[in-house]
Amino acid sequence: MKVILAGYNVDSMVIEELKKHNPQRRDVTPETLSASYARISRDPRSVDKLRSAARAEVDKARRSNRTIIFKMGHHSVAEHAVFNFDVIGLSRLAIEEIEKFRLCSYTEKSQRYIKLENDFVIPEEVREAGKQEVFTGMIREQNNLYHRLFKKLKPYFFEKYSDMAQDKRNHSLLDGWAKEDARYIVSLATEGQLGMTLNARNLEFMIRRFSSKKLIELKQFNEKIYKLAKEVAPSIILFTEPNDFDEKTYQELTEQMEPDDRSFENTKDFVQLVEYTPKADIKLVASLMHTVSDDSYETCVQRAESLNHEEQKNIVKTAFKHMEFYDAVLREFEYVDMTFDLIVSATCFAQLKRHRMATLTTQRYNSSLGVTIPPSVRAVEAEKDFMDVTKRTNQVYQELLLGMDIGAEYVLTNAHRRRVLLKMNAREFYHFSRLREDKTAQWEIRKLARQMSEKAKQVMPLTFMLIGGKDRYPEIYQSVFGHSPKFKPPTIR
Repeated sequence: MKVILAGYNVDSMVIEELKKHNPQRRDVTPETLSASYARISRDPRSVDKLRSAARAEVDKARRSNRTIIFKMGHHSVAEHAVFNFDVIGLSRLAIEEIEKFRLCSYTEKSQRYIKLENDFVIPEEVREAGKQEVFTGMIREQNNLYHRLFKKLKPYFFEKYSDMAQDKRNHSLLDGWAKEDARYIVSLATEGQLGMTLNARNLEFMIRRFSSKKLIELKQFNEKIYKLAKEVAPSIILFTEPNDFDEKTYQELTEQMEPDDRSFENTKDFVQLVEYTPKADIKLVASLMHTVSDDSYETCVQRAESLNHEEQKNIVKTAFKHMEFYDAVLREFEYVDMTFDLIVSATCFAQLKRHRMATLTTQRYNSSLGVTIPPSVRAVEAEKDFMDVTKRTNQVYQELLLGMDIGAEYVLTNAHRRRVLLKMNAREFYHFSRLREDKTAQWEIRKLARQMSEKAKQVMPLTFMLIGGKDRYPEIYQSVFGHSPKFKPPTIR
């Protein structure tokens, strides 16, 4: 066996330093990796020799990439080229659109941990509509309240959790709770930043999708990432033009919708389990049987149904028996699905969207859905100030809607709500619950995750017998098995 570290990400400043001292080099590009790996299937030479040949003939490597991707349709070779982008000064609204691309990696500036200043984007749509003054006036009013709320909330949390406050190591946590509740009043125009890592195939997909977007900020972002990537790797960023599918599909679906005069007031439940796998526990048991037997799936279902409840339970318990809180449940749990119709604030959605392996589709932010007010804001008697600013925000939002086709939602706050449709399989839901029901999770998504878990457990009790936050894992495990899990921390070699 021979394993070679073929390459790894390095800072662009290091690459520029390399090129500066050796300006004749043309092989400082990820295209050589894509070209050499693409040749593996048809060239008998070892991979390291193929890489060497690609570096020696960059033009030939680029022609090879274009042929393989464009003419032969093998886009997967572009996945071997990886890019890292610093994204600075984009609005919270635009960042949400970027992070819809599920096979990319993002680390975002957190409004929970960093005290916000007054930086915000003034959208071109607002400028073109002549609404800049009313827009910026509203944003500044929101930001002023943010700072006032933080000043009130910080001593509130230190006093409420005085035992924790005695240990200075907890001060940043208590300070963070004040920040995360104060940020409910800041707008979706608030500037953020993120680190983004993605391969060339997903970068090309992002560029193509964004080329059809109407939001000017996204178009500007798109032009910048395309220019930067094209300079480095022109042979693997090919299909980038706007297209009718991306540009027109949702618009034409919207046009087919008939007006509906039913009001939001008819919706009482913010967490609805609207669909789920029938006989989910039976399906899980059958799937586990199928993996460890030679029987057909149909036979496994029949066998699972023939078992009594205790026998079915014991099979599922065996699937959990040796699991620690950091382990993912077995892949067979992916055959069980749930779909939730949720109403969440922008604050909650910022965390919900991180679960990109789930299927998540959204409606636009909607001022008629009301706002989510943190309990701490009520506790410091700032609810009236909060609602006054919210009311004026809604008035400005309506004014912007009259003069703009798109972009009015920039002025809405993190407290404003939207409706989302979320589908998860049971394996992903375990991950979601472990993370979001944990005591360290933000309060709103922790409440949401708990309600979702309760509804899921009602319809598939065996599948979710160990559901819950990671902080409660020993307690939950003991309730099922009668003893604590034998925790073995991962070995670091």
